[in-house]
Amino acid sequence: MSATERLEYRKIIRAPRQRVFSAWTKPELLTKWWGPGEVTCPEAEVDLQVGGKYRLANLQPDGQVIWISGTFEQVSPPEKLVYDWNVDAMGVASTLVTVQFNEHPEGTELILVHERFSAPAVRDMHLRGWGGCVDKLARMLELQIPPPRSIRQN
Repeated sequence: MSATERLEYRKIIRAPRQRVFSAWTKPELLTKWWGPGEVTCPEAEVDLQVGGKYRLANLQPDGQVIWISGTFEQVSPPEKLVYDWNVDAMGVASTLVTVQFNEHPEGTELILVHERFSAPAVRDMHLRGWGGCVDKLARMLELQIPPPRSIRQN
């Protein structure tokens, strides 16, 4: 597989792996962070099982909604997801996404591999999109981390 067909994105998120996995797979949490930049997600559907479908609405700043959908090929909570990726407005062939949620001393190491792109421009557009999405996810989860408990001295 050539570099043209594949992207890899890594990020340390300062939150426990189960919370990161849940935010990635629960519709009520997805709608709080999904979408790069000014793109939001007013609707998300997830049937989290092998063969189950997902569907995400990407509401663009101009009011247009672009749907992303696919089918789960592997579901291993809270460690890994593999699913196909279809963007209705792009008219491009289905691609494949693998997301690993690894325990890390600082929280969770998220490793996202997106492959089977037909052209470098499509791959690069998705790399920017994933970066924007994952940054929003990290901000949301990191803001929810409870402060460390203080130890009372008597």
